[in-house]
Amino acid sequence: MSFADNLKSIPRISHIAAIHLLDSDGALAGTIENKPGQTGSLAVYNHLGQVYGAITCEAARKGLELFSEHADDARQNPGKHPNIDRLLALVADGKNQLRIKHVFATSVE
Repeated sequence: MSFADNLKSIPRISHIAAIHLLDSDGALAGTIENKPGQTGSLAVYNHLGQVYGAITCEAARKGLELFSEHADDARQNPGKHPNIDRLLALVADGKNQLRIKHVFATSVE
């Protein structure tokens, strides 16, 4: 399935402003915001966090499947897709993982 099709099968993320990715020491390893160009990554990482509890090696493998054709492009063009590159590095390492800290969207009326 394509990335667009895969996105239709995972939970929506309109209630999430961003996620912070924390390494094993609790240091900030990255942030994915709910903004154009990052919403697909945010949805995938959020889904992986819900299913696996953290972005583990196994979760990263599943994430690469969800990214579908974009994962292939990332393998051929390192640096073009940093959120996919991060998953590729976790798979290559095999032991590190990232914890997710949600930043929820709020509205003021």
